[in-house]
Amino acid sequence: MKNLPVTPLPTVKLDKQQETLLEHNRLLGTLLGETIFTYAGLHIFKVTESLREASISYYKTNKQESRKDLSLFCSELGDSEILRVIRGFTYFSVLANIAEDVYQVYQHRSMKFSNKTEMGTLEKSLENLKKKGISIEKILEAMKKVSVVPVLTAHPTQVQRKSILDLMRKITDTLSKYENVQIHQIDESEWIDELNSKIKILWQTSMLRTSQLRVTDEISNALSYYNITFFNEIPELTNKFQEISEKLGENKFEAEKLIPLTMGMWIGGDRDGNPYVTVDTLETSAQAQALTLFQFYLDEIESIYRDLSMSNTMTEVSKDLEKLSEASGKVSPHRVNEPYRRALTAINDRLLATAYKLCENKEVLPPKRKDSLDIPYSSPEEFTKDLEIVANSLIENNSEALVKGKLRNLISGTKIFGFHLATIDLRQDSSIHELCVAELLKSANIMEDYLSLPENARCEMLLRELEHDPRILSDPTISQSELLKGELAIFRKVKSLRDRFDSRIIEKHLISHATSVSDMLEIAILLKEANLAKGDKNSFCDIQIVPLFETVEDLEASSEILEKWFSLPLVQKWMEKSGRKQEVMLGYSDSNKDGGYLSSSWSLYKAQKKLTALGNKFDVQISFFHGRGGTVGRGGGPSYEAILAQPEGGADGTIRLTEQGEVIGAKYGNPDLGFKNLEALVSAALESGALTVEDAKWDEYEKIIEEISESSYKVYRELVYNTEGFTDFFFEITPINAIAGLNIGSRPSSRKKKQSLESLRAIPWVFSWSQSRIMLPGWYGLGASFTEWINKNPDNLSILQKMYREWPFFRSVISNADMVLSKSDLRIASEYVKLAQNQEVAQKIFSEIVKEWELTLDVLKKITGNDVLLADNPELASSLRNRLAYFDSMNYLQIELLKRLREGDESEDLRKALHISINGLATGLRNSG
Repeated sequence: MKNLPVTPLPTVKLDKQQETLLEHNRLLGTLLGETIFTYAGLHIFKVTESLREASISYYKTNKQESRKDLSLFCSELGDSEILRVIRGFTYFSVLANIAEDVYQVYQHRSMKFSNKTEMGTLEKSLENLKKKGISIEKILEAMKKVSVVPVLTAHPTQVQRKSILDLMRKITDTLSKYENVQIHQIDESEWIDELNSKIKILWQTSMLRTSQLRVTDEISNALSYYNITFFNEIPELTNKFQEISEKLGENKFEAEKLIPLTMGMWIGGDRDGNPYVTVDTLETSAQAQALTLFQFYLDEIESIYRDLSMSNTMTEVSKDLEKLSEASGKVSPHRVNEPYRRALTAINDRLLATAYKLCENKEVLPPKRKDSLDIPYSSPEEFTKDLEIVANSLIENNSEALVKGKLRNLISGTKIFGFHLATIDLRQDSSIHELCVAELLKSANIMEDYLSLPENARCEMLLRELEHDPRILSDPTISQSELLKGELAIFRKVKSLRDRFDSRIIEKHLISHATSVSDMLEIAILLKEANLAKGDKNSFCDIQIVPLFETVEDLEASSEILEKWFSLPLVQKWMEKSGRKQEVMLGYSDSNKDGGYLSSSWSLYKAQKKLTALGNKFDVQISFFHGRGGTVGRGGGPSYEAILAQPEGGADGTIRLTEQGEVIGAKYGNPDLGFKNLEALVSAALESGALTVEDAKWDEYEKIIEEISESSYKVYRELVYNTEGFTDFFFEITPINAIAGLNIGSRPSSRKKKQSLESLRAIPWVFSWSQSRIMLPGWYGLGASFTEWINKNPDNLSILQKMYREWPFFRSVISNADMVLSKSDLRIASEYVKLAQNQEVAQKIFSEIVKEWELTLDVLKKITGNDVLLADNPELASSLRNRLAYFDSMNYLQIELLKRLREGDESEDLRKALHISINGLATGLRNSG
């Protein structure tokens, strides 16, 4: 196709900090270039530079000839040459990301020390609420309800090896020392040498895993972020939250109860579509968490012990502290007059005894003290109480300053992390539960063919088993399928873990593809088998049953399903014992793949509104678990804006959301950025929780979006599901089949082996479109549907512009689409389209995509009033401009590799190069899927 449109990006005005960012990019690029020359040779260095210069030339001149040069260069390279060149471009992207992260930290710090309040901070949120007329009393009430849980997940999007991630952190730490170079505390040449050595190590480290990533690797990767960020930054944020509450008038005792943020974990408990998650990985996950936590606690106690060297000849202590110090028993003669150290010895002894009791891998724990009392703590609260004795004694004796920092953070940490660290969620597909229950009922001679029953009959039978029959269905003397054995073992393990660690270790079980009440009752039957639920006069359900509504159809049916659920007398009994709370998980990925970006966003919004109203009707507090990925096509985009875009009155300050893949590293791989991102979540939860339904009415706007969304759904479905040849088009013009073979996650990319859109997971669906720079799941359907509505009435455009200014939901939809479109490039996409076998069909489909892209761009310009994309996001615009030359080159290299693969080239170098290209593009785009 000729005359394809160009993605319009703004020119970026450089300030002093951005000049520094460019300097760092140039320095890192120069050092990497020298490294390539040293280890790959002059030829590869020259080829890399030629490709980069051709790409830069394109952005300077906007002439397609430059890209023809790119394509020609790539076709002339051998497989082994492409392998080395593409490694170079991938590392250029890695280093550009590092420079940007350091730049963001500088910006955040300078803002922090200025008089300005930054968006996404607690201070700014309080300011926003006061401007809206929200009273102090209402804000304080909202603060009590704030409960944010980022849930770390591992899906096939985390493309970096842990060894590479570790090296990236070391380079980040070194680059961060530039401030010290500027004030001559560090010699600049030594600083550059240190960067140079780490980049050389990076080049010589394998990018690719030689084997499939295991669940245990994913657990280890996720837990590494605790020592980097979570252990320190979450308590810091908690303390800040409590201090603000006190300043607003809350009494100290109540303020210290506020825990606005805790952590969640899916890895080890998420069995949906992952055959490698078993009862053993669940135990491994719990054990790894506990070990990581106890090692942190013990290190902190040791550090505080070294600090608090005060002698009782120089200061007084409280009676409680004195008593605690006596519990240390026999200590070194040098410590006899050091009551704080003796008290901390007693705490350390009990903590270590607790670790020995709960952790199986005792070899990595320090040895117990010879004269210790060896009495484990019976609960985390006991541990907290002992630490508070130390803190209170210091406060009573004029040493409050010594409580701030490590001791206060540790006290907050014990309340946040307990002895379990993060709550592990269980998840399984409803079809698996269905099969297990059918087998149990058949083996117990209750029902020969449960699966043949209609929904009402299923519910009647399951309720009868729960309410009137206390016996369990499983019989050890009757053989069971491996599927049933595995599922029952999981639930028995849950019971064991809760008894050992405490109930917070596992609190919820999620049901994928929940479409009926029987799906939820089937879980209850399995819980009953492990004494985790009962339905007789002593009814209880220790694990909350959480439906996951994924497709547009499921979201629309969600309120009807839950109304039936809440109407069950048994469920009402369970609710009374669990605080009348119900979580609902909303699936962004599948609803997007099912109905397109706008339809998905609107279906999620409507579902939340309906479910919130349903909760009010039944006096149940409904909270939402947002299954958001890193990309807009999977519910991503800025978390702060996304939370505020939810319907007012829906969040009530309680929100859980998935953090996954490369997004975890981008948000939490640096402690300063980690704090900023965590604070943004808490701030948004506070703002949204303080705004009730009465504070905003969007009825007219909602009617408009309902109409446009229906149109968008039809446009999207027509292309993706009703266009002949579209499935082949997708599989041929994206690297989806190569992605399926890449060792980037423990979970298979498809639920079934056949090549179909229906069986394909939503994650690789989005991932593939981003690689080919079409980004279709994040915008397709917007242009035609909005244009149709605008053309109905001359006033309609001004109405949409008003909606964009006033309604957070609509603003979020438009700004996210703007961001996605900015990363698309139809000229590069057209080169991928040439890979299709049937060019007549492919070009016809692509022409429809181009037409919709142009309409979408036109609509975005009209609604926002901007002539370019990212006009309101100069940081991202600058980021893209800094890296376009790198990942454009990678696109052309990837296209050449895909051509050769399909022509029968199966060399090892080609396979590696193709996988590294996928890795590199995901790194450059910073949101793979």
